[in-house]
Amino acid sequence: MTIAVCPGSYDPVTSGHMDVIERCACFFESVHVVVAVNATKTPLFSEGERVAMIRQALDADGFGSITVSATDGLITDYCKKVGAGVIVKGLRQNGDYEAELGMALVNRKLAGVETLFLPADPVKEHISSTIVKDVARHGGDITGMVPDSVVDKLTGVLNMEKGR
Repeated sequence: MTIAVCPGSYDPVTSGHMDVIERCACFFESVHVVVAVNATKTPLFSEGERVAMIRQALDADGFGSITVSATDGLITDYCKKVGAGVIVKGLRQNGDYEAELGMALVNRKLAGVETLFLPADPVKEHISSTIVKDVARHGGDITGMVPDSVVDKLTGVLNMEKGR
């Protein structure tokens, strides 16, 4: 069985993330979407909330070959644990390649895991979790930028943040 891992912080999961995950599921028998810790980011949502949001968005689309989980360790250790030979990363036109290439080379060195880069859908390549949160913080409409199930969760958390 060919197993792929799609790691990310997913804070929150966006339509761009979903596009990469769904396209990845067309190529591999099993896909693990892994919420990973990124030491350079302070997440808005807890790890459990992010896992639940992804699961809810995937259930709406009916993808049965996808597992959603989390790890606080190295993605390569997760890959070894589940027998994955490839990591799939989506690339936008904003310099993602340069940032991701270094990680891909380190992951190959650490565990012999290859990285497959999927170019973003041109309609969604401008979407990032950071932009979505910024738009929502300022009252902008994020419909279509995130799965429908995420819109209320994000606006609710940001409203609570404002009330502090």
